[in-house]
Order: sequence, then C-alpha cells, then structure tokens
Amino acid sequence: MTPRADVVRWDELALERVTEMVARKTVSGDELTLTQVFLKKGALAPLHSHAREQMIYVLEGGLRFTLEEDVTVREGEVLRIPAGLGHQCEALDDSMVIVVLGKSDER
Repeated sequence: MTPRADVVRWDELALERVTEMVARKTVSGDELTLTQVFLKKGALAPLHSHAREQMIYVLEGGLRFTLEEDVTVREGEVLRIPAGLGHQCEALDDSMVIVVLGKSDER
C-alpha cells in the first residue's frame, strides 16, 4: 500500500475540554501527536513523564515548568523535554502552545 498524505484544518477540529482550565485540539499520525493546547492562567499539569521526547512551542503567554529546576518558557520559545524526565507545568498567563509528542510503543 502506498503511503498517503493528509491535510487537516485546525479550525475544523473539535475543541476537547480536558478541564475547565485546559482545552486542546489534536492530530495523531503513525509516530507523532501534534496538539494545540489552550491553558487559562493558573492551570496546572501535575507531575508526569512520557515514554518519548516532547517539545512545547509557546505561541502566546507563558508557562513555568518544574523539571530538574524551574524553567519559564514564553512566547516564541520552545522547550524540549527528554523521554522519561518528570515534569509539571503552571500557566503564568492565558496561554496557547503547540505540543509535539512521539507516540509510545504501547499504543
């Protein structure tokens, strides 16, 4: 079977309400997941880790991550989190980010 490319329009994706403070739109491929995340100021993501590397590109606002040390990531910056590294996050402002996450082998 020949691989086929897909085009997805963000504005046609349903907005998933994760909590009253966090919403997202997600596109999943074979190896990666691309997610547009909207966080209200004060939203918290509890301590967790991923089996694959993660990249977070802040389009608007700012986030504080607790990793080995606290790291603040603001508009126009990208944070790369290695696989297996525990982290948590707090939205310092109303924020919009793009998250790229490699899919785990445990699909």
